[in-house]
Amino acid sequence: MKKLENEILEIKTLLAQMGEGAISMLDKAIESLVESDTPLAEEVIKMDDKIDEIDLLVDEKCLRVLALYEPKAIDLRYVTTALRIVVDLERIGDHCVDIAKEIININKYPPIKPYIDIPNMAKIAGEMIKASLDAYFNRDVNLALRTIKHDDVIDALHKQVLRELLSYIAEDIRKTTVAISLMFIVRSIERVADHCTNLCEMVYFMQTGKNIKHKNINEVMGEHEQ
Repeated sequence: MKKLENEILEIKTLLAQMGEGAISMLDKAIESLVESDTPLAEEVIKMDDKIDEIDLLVDEKCLRVLALYEPKAIDLRYVTTALRIVVDLERIGDHCVDIAKEIININKYPPIKPYIDIPNMAKIAGEMIKASLDAYFNRDVNLALRTIKHDDVIDALHKQVLRELLSYIAEDIRKTTVAISLMFIVRSIERVADHCTNLCEMVYFMQTGKNIKHKNINEVMGEHEQ
């Protein structure tokens, strides 16, 4: 059905725009941290309006497709998955706003550490956003599983940075305010990765009909290869 295909293409285009916007927000937020650029952090906050706007558009289009075309089988799962994907993408945008707000606070104080691990975390998280959407667009289960594995790297970096920040507080109580804001930032980046994991789990379900939420990813990858 040509009309249904066109509607799904429009949904994919909007999701791609939403994903690109979320990645841009994350990149700019971290740049504003590294460069102590408060106006850039404020720009990130304003960018969230576009994410919210696309969120509503995707919802409307998905509901229109379900009502008018009554898609079946994989098309039905594809559209219903899009309805869930926008929720995670919208939350990623919200986390970028949270990061930007903390950076505005941090920029009132002298830096307490070089920013190396936090930009690395954000880079991986941004790559996860792109990969999870590519997995959805291409119905690529293997890419979805590989992307979920990257969450382990994010979690390890998260724990490492938290330990480092706690040591800064222990050695100099004056660093507490900035350290706590940085803790909130790394937590938000970790949550971005979690939302990407959610996206990939939905892709896996869309293609296989199997729910892998809360399952060990290594075991799932082993079963998938069999």
